[in-house]
Amino acid sequence: MNPPIKDWQGRTVWLVGASSGIGRALASALHARGARVVLSARQAQALQDFVAQHPGSLALPLDASDPDQVRHAAQTLLQAGPIDLVCYLAGYYQPMRASDFDLAQALRHQEVNLSGAWYVLDALLPALLARRAGHISLVSSVAGFRGLPKSLAYGPTKAALINLAETLYLDLHPQGLGVSLINPGFVATPMTAQNDFTMPALITPEQAAAAILQGWAAGDFHIHFPKRFTRLMQLLRLLPYRWYFALVRRGTGL
Repeated sequence: MNPPIKDWQGRTVWLVGASSGIGRALASALHARGARVVLSARQAQALQDFVAQHPGSLALPLDASDPDQVRHAAQTLLQAGPIDLVCYLAGYYQPMRASDFDLAQALRHQEVNLSGAWYVLDALLPALLARRAGHISLVSSVAGFRGLPKSLAYGPTKAALINLAETLYLDLHPQGLGVSLINPGFVATPMTAQNDFTMPALITPEQAAAAILQGWAAGDFHIHFPKRFTRLMQLLRLLPYRWYFALVRRGTGL
């Protein structure tokens, strides 16, 4: 569905949200394969530490929810040459149920998880379309498949990213651009460490990075992992609401 990417030597990859977790593991894996890795996130020191350990990589600290910072970073990169792949990994998660709804927290989820992706598109799409080459990858979550307990703010933003990626593919594939959607299951990161329940099929960030690279190499649109868990979540999308709600309540006790 996409042009396969197997040779990373000399390719410029911009990872937005790469100070820890999947982003940092992916940056390390890409650097090892010869890519010119550019990392962005708010944690400037974490990015600088990565650059010190991975010569040739570049740190561009920014807050993904600030359109001016995103635009400035994109302009800086484009002045140095084309961007071959941009991956939006920035994410924010706080468990929330309707009984403790917090508007400020809900809007923060929207700013980081969704609006930041729009800001990246706004900054890069003209250059990618003019070149008729490049790849856009959005990291969503299986939490965006259907409604889940404690995901009142997080789930809707991830569902929107899934829709966004699907629409982008329809628009951009005929223009020669690659688009991929990444839906992880449970990955051991600082974000998921907040969960107070046993996370099924939990994997490491390094395993997640390997799955992403495998998906890009295969030209996949939908990259999801670990498949023993994500395939089950996809099947749940097909259930009628009556069955789905009953299964979720029984499985979570909520």
